[in-house]
Amino acid sequence: MLTDLYQLTMMYGYYRCGMADRICVFDLFFRKSPGGSGYAIAAGLEQAIDFINDLHFADEDLAYLRSLDLFDEDFLKLLKNFTFTGEVYAVPEGTVVFPYEPIIRVKAPIMEAQLLETALLNIINHQTLIATKSSRVVYAAEGDSVLEFGLRRAQGPDAGIYGARAAIIGGCSFTSNVLTSELYNIPAKGTHAHSWVMSFPSELDAFRAYAEIFPNSCLLLVDTYDTLRSGVPNAIKVFEELRSKGYKPLGIRLESGDLAYLSKKARAMLDEAGFHDAKIYASGDIDEWLIRDMKLQGARIDVWGVGTKLITSDGCPALGGVYKLAAEVCNGKIIPKIKISDNVDKITNPGYKKLTRIYSNQTGKAIADLIQLDWEKIDETQPLTIFHPVDTWKRMRLTDYHTKELLVPIFIDGEQVYQSPPLMEIQEYARADLNTFWDEVRRLINPHEYKVDLSQELYDLKRSMLEQWSSS
Repeated sequence: MLTDLYQLTMMYGYYRCGMADRICVFDLFFRKSPGGSGYAIAAGLEQAIDFINDLHFADEDLAYLRSLDLFDEDFLKLLKNFTFTGEVYAVPEGTVVFPYEPIIRVKAPIMEAQLLETALLNIINHQTLIATKSSRVVYAAEGDSVLEFGLRRAQGPDAGIYGARAAIIGGCSFTSNVLTSELYNIPAKGTHAHSWVMSFPSELDAFRAYAEIFPNSCLLLVDTYDTLRSGVPNAIKVFEELRSKGYKPLGIRLESGDLAYLSKKARAMLDEAGFHDAKIYASGDIDEWLIRDMKLQGARIDVWGVGTKLITSDGCPALGGVYKLAAEVCNGKIIPKIKISDNVDKITNPGYKKLTRIYSNQTGKAIADLIQLDWEKIDETQPLTIFHPVDTWKRMRLTDYHTKELLVPIFIDGEQVYQSPPLMEIQEYARADLNTFWDEVRRLINPHEYKVDLSQELYDLKRSMLEQWSSS
């Protein structure tokens, strides 16, 4: 029932037109990378798998649909026994992906494929968006740890839970979200709020009480009253008391004021007191741009707490992924389908397709991606010429390369054949995949446009279908 009404009315229409068993192919892709990024990080596949496995209509769902007075009883009986019987291929979570690439391919009876659209877009669009934002934040941090703590600012509980999950895929080291930590076995981090400090007679009393309760993980928020004249000196006093008892303080957190300036002053004060290992955490409406600027200003921040602007993907509220019909299967033969538009960006790539990444043997770096028809093969012992899908005069001849097909089987004949890895393994895979791309693709401003080309055969098919349409 997590769908748009028009999916159900189309399903009913297919049923009434005798088309319910027609096998179709749909591609899920996006047309523009989010937030000015040069790439995106695919995420959400695990939840998409869970959704497909649980596809059914309960009795109360059928009663509600009956009350709409849109569907006949034979159709509702069909829904009562509904299960997914088709095929799904997808790129693994954490894969670096680009506009127009099929990141999920569904082949199924049209009623089943149609029902997947809304939920798949909801799941994949959101988590891919947040994973990409997280990746940019982590890139700006240049090796510093990033703590995700956006739950209170997320657009609802699911966005908080799965947004935190996606942020970990994108490279965050920790989350403040306890439920996400429990569900996915990832590290949770946190300290205290200003209210803790304000609840005691003095800041020093509050720090001492906190240190007594958490001597092995003492992280103190130092900006309740005055960061440099009160907060940091009081934290140092408490740290000295902890050290005398054999404990090692974790550090301090800054949340307001000029974080770059305060971090440099606080670092000097901590070092002078002998707490060279005490870390400085910082938070307060931080994003990749602020991190970049503060790094340029010599900020001495070790851990960046990023909440609102990460969990909401500030500046880019939606990915804009789409789910489009690409082919039908008639008597075992693939019949390509194409959507045509006056807006060139909205013309789709027809056919039953796969996605291949091409790497340089010399550097190991990704050179380009090639969208091909599924039956096409690449002979890596032979030169390969690729070309821009619009400006076809832009060509590149490759000789020393290897390839990797990115779409992997997830469901075959309705049965799950893929097992999602643990979340931290997905994060490591994402990190390794990103490292196969040059920094020019990953930079925050005006990133290099990575090559995503069509094979000659797919290009010829698309062009012939467009020419056929224009001449009809």
